[in-house]
Amino acid sequence: MQTAPDAGLDRAFLQQVEADVRRALAEDVGSGDLTAALVPEGQTARAGIVCREAAVICGQPWVMATLGQVAPSAVATWHVADGGRCTPGQTVVEFTGPARGLLTAERTCLNFLQTLSAVATSTALHVAAVAGTGAAILDTRKTIPGLRVAQKYAVRCGGGRNHRMGLYDAILIKENHIAAAGGLGAAFAAARRHGAQARFIQVEVETLDQLEEALQAGVAMVLLDNMPIERIRSAVRMAAGRCSLEVSGGVTLARLRELAETGVDRISVGALIKDIRAIDFSMRFQAAPVERTRGAAAPA
Repeated sequence: MQTAPDAGLDRAFLQQVEADVRRALAEDVGSGDLTAALVPEGQTARAGIVCREAAVICGQPWVMATLGQVAPSAVATWHVADGGRCTPGQTVVEFTGPARGLLTAERTCLNFLQTLSAVATSTALHVAAVAGTGAAILDTRKTIPGLRVAQKYAVRCGGGRNHRMGLYDAILIKENHIAAAGGLGAAFAAARRHGAQARFIQVEVETLDQLEEALQAGVAMVLLDNMPIERIRSAVRMAAGRCSLEVSGGVTLARLRELAETGVDRISVGALIKDIRAIDFSMRFQAAPVERTRGAAAPA
């Protein structure tokens, strides 16, 4: 099978893609595609996936993995790479291969493309809204269960950055952690003792007094949670570059520019992933088959 370029995609990532596709095919195909079985076994075909609207494309590794599992002899030609923009009505990828396999792969391919392109497109809109301010757009852990790697990849395709992948790779001390640990200082001290493997330690604050306490404790990354705009401006002045400041909570596209212009370093936006509208894709087959063969192999 002709594969999509995967520069920068490590082995663990590609294994996760394969696992995502296996789950998707298991719930869709189950014991077999009863409708695709109506097509003669040796028939080959050409098909293309068209995007019906302007979008940032994302999902190529998942599409290629789907073909690899149900139509391994298929050949794919991509016209828009992940992270690239398409225009309404543009064909983003064309396939040549076994008709049965392409029919079986159709819905799984489209599901991944419509969801991941939606995340990438939404992210690109948010990134554009803060252009020139110096603020970075980050995602959150508010992902569809089982698709975190996929959706965080889509955020990167849209020009955003990933926050922590999960609870295992970084420490974010939130309100409940502070209460359970006996205070902000105690929670941060415990994190420094036990967080050697964490990529970063971040503390969430809700008031300027908490921010001052975090600064006095030597916290390098602070998350300003659900603060009104004037309090965020005061926080930036108070921090004066002594720590990295991130805004989270109640962030909308409409107020994103105003938040970025306060001088914060990062803005995390749950809506990038959880409030998306699927991008409109469809797969179209040629009216006539490419050829009929006794075997299942597609032409080179």
